[in-house]
Amino acid sequence: MARIALDAMGGDFAPRATVAGALLALSELADEHVIELVGRSDVIQAMLDELTSGEHAASAAAARGRIHIVDAPDVVEMSEKPTNALRNKPNSSMLVGLRRHAEGVVQAFVSAGNTGAQMAASTVMLRLAPGLTRPAIGTLFPTAGQPVLVLDVGANVDCSAEELVQFARIGVVYAEDMLGRPSPVVGLLSIGEEAGKGNAAVKEANQLLAAMPGLNFQGNVEGRDLANGASDRGPFDVVVCDGFVGNVVLKFYEAMAPLVISMVGASTGMDRAALDAAFRHLDYSEHGGAPLLGVRGVSIISHGKSSPRAIMNALKVAARAVESRLAEHVTRRLGAEPEAVA
Repeated sequence: MARIALDAMGGDFAPRATVAGALLALSELADEHVIELVGRSDVIQAMLDELTSGEHAASAAAARGRIHIVDAPDVVEMSEKPTNALRNKPNSSMLVGLRRHAEGVVQAFVSAGNTGAQMAASTVMLRLAPGLTRPAIGTLFPTAGQPVLVLDVGANVDCSAEELVQFARIGVVYAEDMLGRPSPVVGLLSIGEEAGKGNAAVKEANQLLAAMPGLNFQGNVEGRDLANGASDRGPFDVVVCDGFVGNVVLKFYEAMAPLVISMVGASTGMDRAALDAAFRHLDYSEHGGAPLLGVRGVSIISHGKSSPRAIMNALKVAARAVESRLAEHVTRRLGAEPEAVA
């Protein structure tokens, strides 16, 4: 069973999108799963009443019985500095939800709120796995083949070579546990496939990864390889980069689906609904949320513009992470490996 805390006040479209997303998720998750809506209880209750009334009452009744409201009077604003949120808003929906996770009341936390605050609070309250100096945000990128895990996509703007190696280790565990890929292949994102291409950190990371026993390291991969999910040397499962590069690539990917749909629709006259369905795998809401990998727990970061469908999928990602015991496996694997970077 997974008991998941959802930051009901986080995101551009909260609380409507978060509460609606919770109801959608519970209609698809197994009956033993429970969702805690953390935030201003009167606002959440009013939204629940609205969304479960009238024609939706019958279908929402069972799901509503698996929802619990946890009061948290403060809200971390999207533009707020993470340090301010940690120091001055201990009763915010984000910190209350993460605190309940740290105390073992819930097994996962999901938010579409302030990413920097969630990363900082998760690191402080849940703590890092042994051998790690920073967590990383891992996102599944759609490709011509199987989805590929890319990390980091925004948690760390500047990374050392050792930290890129840490991300590779975390990514391998995720690919094994969540994607079911035995012996995942790792690529290092750079400006050329040759080992000597890239900035200083990338070139050093290439040497460290190539020398690491037991790691299925393909070498450098380029941006054009991401869309294919493969380079000239074959497919890969995990791509490592710093958060600056990863976030730029992620935002570019997010813009591609609307652009392609608009261009194809304009030139062919095809129905928009049919095009949306055809390109659905390029939509970030299909994946819902990205796990903050490396913390001792399940902290799922969702897009600030998350729709109810995106929130639903983020909650499903959280449930799978709990069921697969992903965080425990990362902690155990890194703690058992003498090569882990201190």
